[in-house]
Amino acid sequence: MTLKTRRTALQKDDCEYVWHPFTQMQEWECQPPLIIRRGKGSYVYDMDGNAYLDATASIWVNVHGHRHPRIDQAIRHQLTQIAHTTLLGLSNPPAIQLAKALIRLAPKGLRKVFYSDNGSTAVEVAAKMAIQYWQQCPTPQPRKTRFIHLGMSYHGDTVGSVSLSGIELFRRPFSSLLFPTHDIEPPYCYRCPLQLQFPQCRLACLEPLKKLLHAHHQEIAGLILEPMVQAVAGIIPSPPGYLKHVRELCTRYKVLFIADEVATGFGRTGRMFACEHEEISPDIMAIAKGLTGGYLPLAATLTTTAIYEAFLGEGHEDKTFFHGHSYAGNPLGCAAALANLAIFKSERTLAKLQRRIPKFRTALELLTNDPWVGDIRQCGYMVGIELVQHKSQKIPFPASERIGQKIAMTARALGLLIRPIGTIMILMPPLSASVKELDQMVSILKLAISVVRASSASSSMEPRT
Repeated sequence: MTLKTRRTALQKDDCEYVWHPFTQMQEWECQPPLIIRRGKGSYVYDMDGNAYLDATASIWVNVHGHRHPRIDQAIRHQLTQIAHTTLLGLSNPPAIQLAKALIRLAPKGLRKVFYSDNGSTAVEVAAKMAIQYWQQCPTPQPRKTRFIHLGMSYHGDTVGSVSLSGIELFRRPFSSLLFPTHDIEPPYCYRCPLQLQFPQCRLACLEPLKKLLHAHHQEIAGLILEPMVQAVAGIIPSPPGYLKHVRELCTRYKVLFIADEVATGFGRTGRMFACEHEEISPDIMAIAKGLTGGYLPLAATLTTTAIYEAFLGEGHEDKTFFHGHSYAGNPLGCAAALANLAIFKSERTLAKLQRRIPKFRTALELLTNDPWVGDIRQCGYMVGIELVQHKSQKIPFPASERIGQKIAMTARALGLLIRPIGTIMILMPPLSASVKELDQMVSILKLAISVVRASSASSSMEPRT
């Protein structure tokens, strides 16, 4: 069977049998799907051998490039030992070693590691820990059952993590399943709801949180947010000082601070964890995505000794944290994660990022004067480019025009894989991407925007019948 014949057969079977996540399948079936066969470094290759720059890091998980020999070898070696064994009542060397390594890297005060499978479950674990903690802590406060989250936030797809999220599109179909939460306006400087500008605003966006905590802290178990950047919201960075003030408010009102570092962790913002930018330590931290370098599903929820000790007691006291996953602490995943962390050290990944990030920012300046580019937001290797119809008025494109999708498809034809969020073009390349590759990503995106704009202008000039 030739590669072309095999590709055609796979495309047919994909359309017939596979239901893709976050994908309108009616549109998907209108054209043959792109099937990725292999990868190397910052590139992935389709069935025909065509190369594409992976500007999404395979949905924000790949860290050191595809097929890094050290992670490949770590997985191969672990396969000679055992592929999986449960963490319920047993343990395994990679899970133990990884927990120790994570605590050494994590913000000060985090001392315990609870494994799960993905970012959603890591957040779900955090929420359940927080609720049970307040029931069992030295001074129990069972009224503390509510959570605060930011508007436009995304913390996962399980019922609990959707309850903690603020994107109405994802919440609406499941409203009958969700538990009530407090939603506060997010810091969104480009579209500030107060129509203020930083720093003259003096972080006025904190006022709703201050009022909410003052009035309702007795019933609030925790506050969850993504430190420094709301990722799925459109790469929206918080203004300097915001994160530190939120941490201080949580401490003052005895509310657990939950840091969702699923997207922001493992170097994405230029630090190992985004919390480090403002030198804060959460009470609970969820990590996933880049944990294994983009190889295998693995997540963890890290917490403090004080929270952990609230779950200790005699068996009959029912203080146990009754939560667990079949593949928690999977040895293959933990071996990959250990290799991932070793690469950070041996290749000085974070130090190299400090030199590349300013050059990435310079490359992005090519887009500044584009008439459709309203805002360019960057935090490390996390970039959001918000497209608008009218730059001065910040008027967005109608969703029906599918501008972001058209640009993504045009970019794909030019050798760049991106996945927009509406009309916000996202660049989140592997941390190993070179300055040359970053320049290529921006140049291709610039060209794709120009091509779609020209096509749009041409269509608008066609006579209507």
